[in-house]
Amino acid sequence: MLAHLSWCLAFGVGSVKPDFLSRNRTVLIGDILFIFVCVLGSFVLRVPLGARLYDFRYQILTMLVVALIIKPLVYYRFGLYRRLWAYASIRELKLIAIAVTTASIIVSIIVSLVSTLMVAKDFSRSVLVIDWLLSLLAVGGLRFAYRILSESQLSSKQTVSRSRRVLVAGAGDAGALVVREMQRNPQANLNPIGFVDDDPAKQKQEIHGTPVIGNLEELGRLIDLKKADEVIIAIPSAPGQVVRKVTDICRAKNIPSRTIPSLHELIGGKVSVNRLREVDITDLLRRAPTRIDTELVGLSLGGKRVLVTGAGGSIGSELCRQIARWEPVELFLLGHGENSIFETLIELEQSYPGMQFHPLIADIRDKAYIYHLFSHHRPQIVFHAAAHKHVPLMQVNIEEAISNNVLGTRNVVEASLDNEVERLVMISTDKAICPTSVYGATKRIGEMLILDAARRTGKSFSVVRFGNVLGSRGSVLFLFKRQIEHGGPVTVTHPDMQRYFMTIPEAVHLVLQAFAMGKGGEVFVLNMGEQIRILDLAQDLIRLSGLEPGKDIEIVFTGIRPGEKLSEALWDEGADYLLTAHTDVLRLNENEVIASINLAEAVNELIESGKKSDPDQIVSMLNRIVPGAVVSSTPSPDITSVI
Repeated sequence: MLAHLSWCLAFGVGSVKPDFLSRNRTVLIGDILFIFVCVLGSFVLRVPLGARLYDFRYQILTMLVVALIIKPLVYYRFGLYRRLWAYASIRELKLIAIAVTTASIIVSIIVSLVSTLMVAKDFSRSVLVIDWLLSLLAVGGLRFAYRILSESQLSSKQTVSRSRRVLVAGAGDAGALVVREMQRNPQANLNPIGFVDDDPAKQKQEIHGTPVIGNLEELGRLIDLKKADEVIIAIPSAPGQVVRKVTDICRAKNIPSRTIPSLHELIGGKVSVNRLREVDITDLLRRAPTRIDTELVGLSLGGKRVLVTGAGGSIGSELCRQIARWEPVELFLLGHGENSIFETLIELEQSYPGMQFHPLIADIRDKAYIYHLFSHHRPQIVFHAAAHKHVPLMQVNIEEAISNNVLGTRNVVEASLDNEVERLVMISTDKAICPTSVYGATKRIGEMLILDAARRTGKSFSVVRFGNVLGSRGSVLFLFKRQIEHGGPVTVTHPDMQRYFMTIPEAVHLVLQAFAMGKGGEVFVLNMGEQIRILDLAQDLIRLSGLEPGKDIEIVFTGIRPGEKLSEALWDEGADYLLTAHTDVLRLNENEVIASINLAEAVNELIESGKKSDPDQIVSMLNRIVPGAVVSSTPSPDITSVI
């Protein structure tokens, strides 16, 4: 019923079922008629050949009266008159069996008592058993007849326009559900003509009358052979290369492709065709989910006081969500923006009502207040996610990048050391490697402060470094979508610009795993596969919006901006990396080129230059302090272009 309601809302149609199919009084009338039929039928089947039913008139009359009173009441009590039988399923079939059996038992008891005490002592008990069997067939048959009639009427009311011929990629549970919904909702004009699936055991089989006609390798040929108008990808757990392969074939054949949500979103195992959505760019980039050592993370977080800086940001808020799963005794949400902290707090309190959450509105640059918060709340674990992260904006706000990403990080490190924080993990970026931007250089200095503190004190302070995060604030995804919605152009800096990409959950998994494995002084990176061209992302998203690059939406190349590189790296050239217990996490062997005492002096000088608003001096110092840095102070000519 919910599926039908959502369908009607999505397509703007009213109820397509005839009124009498929804009125259970017709079912009641049918039940009364069948009670007569079943009672008489049970006697007909039981009475010996040659005997007359008239001779059993008292028994028949007794059973009819009792059955007509008891059975409708029991059926009503079990809700058999409160259901839309056009949507009957196995669950309703079980309910019918229970209701009929209950009613038959009550009728049998009453009839046996009445026949023994008042009317006839030779009442045949087998009649009651026959009546029960006939009633099961009658009550169940009547109700499922409504469903059959309903579906046949839906088919007869299909619109005049030609149905779109659909191939379904994936013959698993999700594919079967999608095909069933298409069959039950013909007003969508979607006609499933076949499955494609790589499982050999499913070949030449049928699901809901729809055959499995081949595997994914044959998809292009099958599209031509079956004259398919569309492909629906019903493999929610498929890796990104499979989804990309299907969409590339569809694009080559000039037909659309859509995908369904992941299985955990198909609540109760039900899916409606209107929930099919256009393939999103995140579907094309996704990989097998990064697994997490839940036992190790749980032991490290459970029962602890945990503080997250930047808790209102994309990474920070997701960190809070995942940390809360491990039941820390207290979780502190520290952030500068009150609205984002409030939104994160509300979500967490609704999901984890028994947990203690503490919103802390503060600026990490305010050393005195940060010290006060740490000394008052005494966090045992700190995740440092607060930072200015927009590359071109930091190029034109150099002093702000220094004060937040360098001074703020130093304040958090020193407050952690002075208040006996057990573990600290800093969130960093691939742009910190041989940085050409102010943002990247300031993040590398933040890394150096963390690693230096770990080496000096032996504390379990570590760094997690990863690439661009899809779905985060300021992400390429949102800017592309906004530009497409406005008719273009989509701005890309260079056709060969490429980056590593990951999802927010993957990034947070990495952070938590690194936190659990860290002993102190490590830099952890994620094995992220190959870098992806930004131009490919732009073209894919334009096509998935139903448009053509260069025809409907123009792509404009604005040129590489100051502070940018064509590609990024996750570690310095020549740096060694070591495998860890986690297959997707690597640990770097890095030796910074600056001594601890020189680092402290350099950072002090850098912060003072920031206070004096001397951009040239700051850039010169960044190039001197940071390994491999080639930072430019030239402002970005086009801030709205995408990496």
